Amino acid sequence: MAKDKTDLLQGTLDMLILKALQLQPMHGFGISVRIRQISEDVLRVEQGSLYPALYRLEEQGWITSDWGISENNRKAKFYEITKLGRKQLANETANWERLSLAVNQVLGAKLKDLG
Repeated sequence: MAKDKTDLLQGTLDMLILKALQLQPMHGFGISVRIRQISEDVLRVEQGSLYPALYRLEEQGWITSDWGISENNRKAKFYEITKLGRKQLANETANWERLSLAVNQVLGAKLKDLG
C-alpha cells in the first residue's frame, strides 16, 4: 500500500471490482492488480477481502465465473461482469458521484456558511 492505509467504504469494493471487469474477464489476482494500477497504487485489495466479494457478487448475479488458463499457464477462475452487473455498476457509480459531491461540498464549506 502507499504510505497511508486507505480503507474502502463498505460497498465500494463491489463497485471497484465491477469496474475492473467492465472491459474484459479477469482472474482474481488480475482484478486486484488492475485496481492497484488504476488507483496509482493507492488502493490495494487483499485476497481476504477480494475473494469473499467475488463470491458475493456471483451469488447476486452481477458476475459469472469459469475456469481457464492464466497468462502464466496456471488454472485460474476467470470472472466476467453480467448485464445485471453492468446495471448495478451504473447505479453504484451514480450513487458514488452524488455522495462524493455532497462530501466535497461539506468539506469545502467555509465556517461562516455553516453558522
